[in-house]
Amino acid sequence: MREKGRKAIATNRKARHHYSILDVYEAGIALLGTEVKSLREGKASLADSFATVDDGEIWLRGLHIPEYTQGSWTNHAPRRNRKLLLHKREIERLVGKVKEGSLTLVPLSMYFSDGKVKVELALAKGKQDYDKRQDLARRTAEREVTREMGRRIKGMR
Repeated sequence: MREKGRKAIATNRKARHHYSILDVYEAGIALLGTEVKSLREGKASLADSFATVDDGEIWLRGLHIPEYTQGSWTNHAPRRNRKLLLHKREIERLVGKVKEGSLTLVPLSMYFSDGKVKVELALAKGKQDYDKRQDLARRTAEREVTREMGRRIKGMR
């Protein structure tokens, strides 16, 4: 019986801190059987992963899926390169944008969507240190404003 809906496996929490996200794509991923079984146990790490374009194909590199504990000699290599499955037009658009500027492809999350493993891939631009500090200051200011508004509504001040 197939699962319905979306079930998260792993997220790349630092991606939004280090990069400005310009566009987001959903891609399938070509996996081996033991990799899917390991993912069903909820084991994966997107921490150091990134995507590259090679010969008109998009490859996910640095994704860590640990070996399946019940696997035998058929187990997979934990950090092998995995092919991302996108439509031809999406690939052509991504290739053009990555080659034209200082943009990169970063995976944001990995999840099961109706029983199939999907990767949320972002077209992103790297942030400088001062951009990161400005974003942090802006978020802190917004948090303070919402706290103060909540206090005023409750009549505490």
